[in-house]
Amino acid sequence: MSFPRKRESRLRDRRALSPLDSRFRGNDNGEGVIGFVAKPNLLAHRRDAKSRAKETPLASPARALMFQGTGSDVGKSLIVAGLCRAFAARGLKVRPFKPQNMSNNAAVTADGGEIGRAQALQARACGVAPSVHMNPVLLKPQSDVGAQIVVHGRVVGAASARDYYELTPRLLGAALDSFSRLKGEADLVLIEGAGSAAEVNLRQRDIANMGFARRAKTPVVLIGDIDRGGVIAQLVGAKAVIAPEDAEMIVGFLVNKFRGDPSLFDDGLRFIAERTGWRALGLIPFFAPAHRLPPEDAVVLDAARDDSQAGVAIAAPMLSRIANFDDLDPLRLEPNVRLAMVPPGEPLPAADLVILPGTKATIPDLAFLRAQGWDIDLFAHVRRGGRVLGICGGYQMLGRVLADPQGIEGPAGEAQGLGLLDVETAMTGEKTLRSVSGICLANGAPFSGYEMHIGRTRGPDCARPLLRLSDGREDGAISADGRVMGAYAHGLFADDAQRAAWLAMLGTSSDLGYDATVERTLDELAAHLSRAIDLDALLALAR
Repeated sequence: MSFPRKRESRLRDRRALSPLDSRFRGNDNGEGVIGFVAKPNLLAHRRDAKSRAKETPLASPARALMFQGTGSDVGKSLIVAGLCRAFAARGLKVRPFKPQNMSNNAAVTADGGEIGRAQALQARACGVAPSVHMNPVLLKPQSDVGAQIVVHGRVVGAASARDYYELTPRLLGAALDSFSRLKGEADLVLIEGAGSAAEVNLRQRDIANMGFARRAKTPVVLIGDIDRGGVIAQLVGAKAVIAPEDAEMIVGFLVNKFRGDPSLFDDGLRFIAERTGWRALGLIPFFAPAHRLPPEDAVVLDAARDDSQAGVAIAAPMLSRIANFDDLDPLRLEPNVRLAMVPPGEPLPAADLVILPGTKATIPDLAFLRAQGWDIDLFAHVRRGGRVLGICGGYQMLGRVLADPQGIEGPAGEAQGLGLLDVETAMTGEKTLRSVSGICLANGAPFSGYEMHIGRTRGPDCARPLLRLSDGREDGAISADGRVMGAYAHGLFADDAQRAAWLAMLGTSSDLGYDATVERTLDELAAHLSRAIDLDALLALAR
């Protein structure tokens, strides 16, 4: 596994990674981690749904169960989120955990760090605040093969894929330390793997899948995706290529995203079980309401096309390092909004509002934007009287100059911005991670959200700030004609009052309760999984 869709980037500051030596070397022995149970019988029987709804007391110490996949996007994050809600509804103290994640879609935690967006959603499903210990190692891609490394919520450096794998023994200590902490406060820890369990070329230094499961002595459920085809080969093939010692960690399998009559796949489940020796734990029907939940992977944006003609038109270019794109999810659910996520190679369509989203590498993505001709489209949009909103990195692009003298987000240098706001940005200083709230000065409505950025922006247009925070600080800028705006705060559109105010500015209304929609969908997901999986059997497998 190389870092996806990124440019070559060698380790930029080895000294920034040196704290890993002292912080984590003493924690890489897995102390305090409990044992593992042998494989059960092959085929799971189907249980009455009523029997699964009862409360299930769980003895201390906490149990744990890991969910790995035959590949990316097989539904691991969604299944763990649904199971978190289902077991929490039984009265259990449940915690999500992912030892290593790779995502530019991150969330600010209650303890002042950042983790993958999926773990934040899973924490919400458990009814608890997100913690840095739920995702102790987070990789945020900055180039085709390079990523920023976040440990326990804080940036510790940046490395190429090859250099990163030299660090994994020490990072495993960080993961085991966080895992131990979560087990100390929970009845049940549900662990999500990353990518494919069958990436045998990476197995030697793996800390995301079997490398973690073996050290933590945690049983594994393997998930295959029937919607993409070849699920029998996915699961049987995984057994064929992984080491026998890894295969012994797998106590069962799930087949996800099934469409049609489930009885037609009984023979398929039986065949997989016979060939692998793993227990069939469930056939999960396709869950159509999943689109209401915030996704973590940018791959889902490829399918996020709205070809309808009704309502207000909002367009957002899909930058190559797009980050925190869940800012746009609430707009996607609005019935009076046509949200166009514009892929590379296509022009920005006619729209009432163009949103420049966040990015993990602002200067490289500004060059990417220009290479697509989107700057020309954006200037034409402004000449026609259209509105523009830049969020975080998108806000920085709207200014006159972007400077990265220390090479924080890529090669050191400076670039001319789009010049639609009279501001300049310098990529200096510590990374800002905090929850924020206040008033939007463009519409007078309250908002709540979060900041997650490196850089300071100053200039004449900052005298017209977009946001006034509750602590008295100001954020963002508005152009002299009031049609181009930007700010660092994420999450504006997740706030119902703020989203409604923006849509009113564009000439439409909103009746959507976004938080209520997410909560309802998590409940529906938990019920969906409870009908497809024997939850009591999963609890019996957890150790």
